[in-house]
Amino acid sequence: MFNWFRSSRRNPAHSGADGEGDAGFYSLQEPYGSAWDDADDWPRGWDDERSTHRSERFADWDDRLDRIDDHLGETERRRLPWWRPAHWRGRRKRWWAVRIVAAIFALFILIIAWLALTAPLSKSLQPIASPQITLLASDGTPIARSGAMVEEPVEVEKLPDHVVEAFLAIEDRRFYDHWGIDPRGLARAALSNLTGGSTQGGSTITQQLAKFTFLDSEQTLTRKGREMLIAFWLEAWLTKDEILERYLSNAYFGDNQYGLRAASLHYFYRQPEKLRPEQAAMLAGLLKAPSRLAPTKNYDLARERMKLVVGSMVAAGYMTEEEARRLPAPRLDVRARNDVPTGTYFADWALPIARQELERGYARQTITTTLDSRLQKIASRVVANAPLGNAQIALVAMRPNGEVVAMIGGRNYAKSPFNRVTQAKRQPGSTFKLFDYVAAIRAGMEPDDLIDNSEITEGAYRPKNAAGRYSDSITLEDAFARSSNVAAVRLYYDLGGEKIIDTARDLGVTSPLPSGDPSLALGTSTMTLLELTSAYAGIAGNTFPVKAHAFPQGERGWFDWLTSGEKSLSSRKHQYVEQLLRASINKGTGRAAMLSVPNFGKTGTTQDNRDALFVGYAGDLVVGVWIGNDDNSPLKGISGGGLPARIWRDFMRSALSGANGPVPEERPDPEGPVQPMDVPELGDIPFGLQVRNGQLIFSGDESGIPLDIVLDDEGVRIDPERLERAIEQRQAQIDQREIEREQARAIEEAARELEQQLQEAGR
Repeated sequence: MFNWFRSSRRNPAHSGADGEGDAGFYSLQEPYGSAWDDADDWPRGWDDERSTHRSERFADWDDRLDRIDDHLGETERRRLPWWRPAHWRGRRKRWWAVRIVAAIFALFILIIAWLALTAPLSKSLQPIASPQITLLASDGTPIARSGAMVEEPVEVEKLPDHVVEAFLAIEDRRFYDHWGIDPRGLARAALSNLTGGSTQGGSTITQQLAKFTFLDSEQTLTRKGREMLIAFWLEAWLTKDEILERYLSNAYFGDNQYGLRAASLHYFYRQPEKLRPEQAAMLAGLLKAPSRLAPTKNYDLARERMKLVVGSMVAAGYMTEEEARRLPAPRLDVRARNDVPTGTYFADWALPIARQELERGYARQTITTTLDSRLQKIASRVVANAPLGNAQIALVAMRPNGEVVAMIGGRNYAKSPFNRVTQAKRQPGSTFKLFDYVAAIRAGMEPDDLIDNSEITEGAYRPKNAAGRYSDSITLEDAFARSSNVAAVRLYYDLGGEKIIDTARDLGVTSPLPSGDPSLALGTSTMTLLELTSAYAGIAGNTFPVKAHAFPQGERGWFDWLTSGEKSLSSRKHQYVEQLLRASINKGTGRAAMLSVPNFGKTGTTQDNRDALFVGYAGDLVVGVWIGNDDNSPLKGISGGGLPARIWRDFMRSALSGANGPVPEERPDPEGPVQPMDVPELGDIPFGLQVRNGQLIFSGDESGIPLDIVLDDEGVRIDPERLERAIEQRQAQIDQREIEREQARAIEEAARELEQQLQEAGR
């Protein structure tokens, strides 16, 4: 608007009669000094001064009009949305400078807050690797030892000068001069990498501490940027000695040794405060590639690297060339031996639980578990002798309170550490029917009550009984013993699926259980063997839910008992449930699991024999056995009432026979080689010793197979032909017994069918 005023004032076409420019508007009041505007009033010779004065007046008006235009333009820009470029156009440099400085300051504050949350200083005081934990069986026998070898942190002021100098010379010579990042080191590393020299990283000790304490090993510019920021932050809050101490106390030195103290004790059996110069130089050289340079694996490479460290110490002025030449190659003194296995199926399950309950620190821990070494050996031997073919197996034994005393998660831990007790979720099959019948008994039914056992011919879901055996009605006890599918589904319809699900939840099942699916009654939902066995433990002790645990739990007070939320059945209803479980073994599908003492259990076989199970209890042991293929393919000739029931029986016979034996003497942490608990030992085979004709003869009988080992002047001898014949005879006996059992079952089934036909004919 005002630009138009300016143009019209300067346009000759709008000039007045006196030839002077006319602005196109008139002032309401004459400004000071306007008398000079009349041309006739100017003195002679003052034309130049008059012209200059008029120019100054025009410039003053232009400035005023520019300010008005700027104000109007600013008002118009503010009305525009912030994302429009015109909103930001025309800003003064001072405006931009003030806001850029404010944004940088705010960003700095945000970075400091972010580092305080994501990289607390206390984290650099903790070991970067979990310290070693040794698990002991209940009798003190080491089961497994896992974790890093970590010792107490070092203090720089207590270390000899040659120890500190060795690390500074090879890792960061200007450590005490820079602020966490060394520009010279970065330039030197970049130049070496570009010119084809040795590859260098250029990271300072502070950056390395930031990297292995707070960051991962990702090689990206983002991680490098975070590393530099954290290095600045560490330098601002910690002293140089504190940074060096945390670095030396956490760095990895190979052979599972973390920290200078652990490495010094491992390689030279010395405290770091007593290290010799050549020993310190070798340890300092390991940091470049700890696994490859570990002197226990490649001493020559470690020695060559030590020479490079010594040369760096000479170059840095820490020692003379003469002193360097006199340094000998250090002699290793490795005394520690770890003969305890690093893992077993039980240990892999127990260790994460142990670490959750322990405070993070440098101290090594020794923890006693609930595992019974005698029962674990029995389980290993029974599983090793089972004719599994190519199938896998899982076995877990626990007390009614949930203390796990034996665990086999597969046939061979070394080949497959996958734990089929705790990790594999498979269908429980008819073992799930326990929940159906417990729900029925809780609803008021009794073992002698009748239920329809006829074929289901209506509805979308029509399950079948094994071998097509049906009847008009059947008692709850017989239906459970014979594992009637149609009876279980009718219970589902009569009770409602929610009551069965609620019963399973009360007994401790946490896996998903679909609502509205009648196949649930037959065990089509998946769960772990540990979960299923824990539910049976709740019935065994009549206190549920039971949570399986690997470590002894202290006695609970009355308040803990009051607030635990545990439930139980009345004595009569609990008796009814045990009556069903007893009938399943005495006269039902679980006859192969029969013992000479009261025993209770249930068989389970899923569709197409993909899973075969037996879960039950006797004495103070609750045991679950599962057999199946990892690819879920059908088993050949294996059902829940067959091999799983026999494995359960064999384990129980051996386990309960020594239940009243002497209590083994506890040892805190015995030394010497210990084999994994999941591998059967030679000592498990009962041998007899006798002397005959000058020969020392070890005689034994394992599962009916005679074995004689003769020791005489000729050495140790075993009669392979006799052993082979005995094995063949034993296998023939097993096959014959199996045939006889099958024939007996067929005769019994034929007799039942004939009896049923006669009854129907009589009606």
